[in-house]
Amino acid sequence: MVERQEASPDAVTTRIGQAVMLLHGGDREEARNRFGALWSEIGEDGDALHRCTLAHYMADTQDDPGDELAWDLRALTAAEELSGERAAEHRDAVAVRSFSPSLHLSLAADYLKLQRPEAARIHLHRARAAADGLADGGHGGGVRAAIDRLELRMRQR
Repeated sequence: MVERQEASPDAVTTRIGQAVMLLHGGDREEARNRFGALWSEIGEDGDALHRCTLAHYMADTQDDPGDELAWDLRALTAAEELSGERAAEHRDAVAVRSFSPSLHLSLAADYLKLQRPEAARIHLHRARAAADGLADGGHGGGVRAAIDRLELRMRQR
């Protein structure tokens, strides 16, 4: 019998980061393969921050908008686990709160691709509300600018 060894949290984070670098470097297929292997390892009940991060990036590797939405919804489900009762206890709740605007922005874009404008507006509103908690400049400024761009695209439709 083969014994399955659980990867340390730091190793999982490192491997997610490596796959993200592949994705940003343009190798979507290899990134998707690595994210898929990691998802199989950590599973539906694995660390919520890992599931949130991995699913959010896995969504970006999908060719089908419905699959992209499914992965972003998995990311949101994991994020909500951390923002519930356990949030105060969990070491990564702050990280997930800073990730929340981007999650809702991605969901808004997914719904827009699927021609579901009302659902897109709901998530765009949630993204904007969550972005209020982000620092100015850097990541916060980039997320707010992306929210503004998507809102403009939605108005032009």
